[in-house]
Amino acid sequence: MTLSTGHSASLDFAQPEPVDLTSGKYVKLWQGPQHPGITGNMSLELTLDGDTIIECKTHVGYLHRGFEKLMEQRTFIQNFTVVCRIAVPEPAFNEYLYAAAIEAISGVESPERAQWLRTLNLEMMRLASFLMWIGGQGGAFGQYTVANWTLTYRDYVLDLFEEMTGARIYHMYMVPGGVRAGLPAGFEQRILELMDNTDKLLDQIERVMYNNVVFKARAKGLGIIPPEMVDPYGVVGPNARGSGFTRDLRKDEPYLVYDQLDFDVITGSAGDAYERAYLRLQETRQSINLIRQCIEGAPSDGPFQADMPNMLHWKVPAGETYVKAECTRGEYGYYMVTDGSEIVRRVHVRGPSYTHAIAVMERIAVGTNIADIAGLMVSLHTYPPEIER
Repeated sequence: MTLSTGHSASLDFAQPEPVDLTSGKYVKLWQGPQHPGITGNMSLELTLDGDTIIECKTHVGYLHRGFEKLMEQRTFIQNFTVVCRIAVPEPAFNEYLYAAAIEAISGVESPERAQWLRTLNLEMMRLASFLMWIGGQGGAFGQYTVANWTLTYRDYVLDLFEEMTGARIYHMYMVPGGVRAGLPAGFEQRILELMDNTDKLLDQIERVMYNNVVFKARAKGLGIIPPEMVDPYGVVGPNARGSGFTRDLRKDEPYLVYDQLDFDVITGSAGDAYERAYLRLQETRQSINLIRQCIEGAPSDGPFQADMPNMLHWKVPAGETYVKAECTRGEYGYYMVTDGSEIVRRVHVRGPSYTHAIAVMERIAVGTNIADIAGLMVSLHTYPPEIER
């Protein structure tokens, strides 16, 4: 499926000439890290010529927590309290990939029912993340009503996570060998009702936000990622698909039960902030459809956990692996090394935010009006905590 906003533009990506700050012509301005949201927890060092950004440097490090080294001091099961905190808006992808890496090294295969429940959990996570993002994109351009709507519905999704896993944010639901529990009684009906209501909400948001002339005027032509920039800069996910690339790991290298689900890879062509925003709106609708398919296709009985050894004293065989999945921002990967002991030897987390928030942001910010820099940052859908780890 290809989207078209009827808009295209070009942008010069040549490195800016060095500026003389003593000339009095230019101004140095820092945005962040005081804002605790998508555009916060990191800092942009901006050089301005009037209202126009002529140079952008990203500074991170404000949230470094040393999670990867902490994992080398804990047992495999203890690390689930760590991995889910790497990216707060999307803990489920970290849970899944950490469990999948252990399974790949140890040769464990989770039951079919667990595969369906994991897929359902990940699509619920995608929906919650996209709802928060839509509100953030609207808020960056002054549309706070939309943010209030989407955060309310995200809370409804978190309520369902609490029913399903026992926790709203840090679920620790997907463990090696499967999941911790099946679905509670009546869950299927409640989630389908919420999906119907969320569909109606997205129709309202499209009218109020995406058809708004002010939003279009500010988002169209903003932060264009041309196709020739995608591969050299490692652009993935909706940011790449908005520039015309048909890439989605759920289709390209299917995992869990995605090969049994009916969906298309949604792409755009303009590569600007509006195209990325509209594409994410359609992917939010797509997640709702995938959740419905998971509810319909998931087995209602059967094991949801493989036979496993004592997890408190489990010695995973020596080995190494790289596993990946398609999160809301693109390819998310875990590289794991084990040495046959009860403690992981090394884990490295590869998230898309590092590339998008630093290399890409520093390039496409040049030429942007300072009033639109927050909207541009949000349009790339980056999570600073994922960069820091």
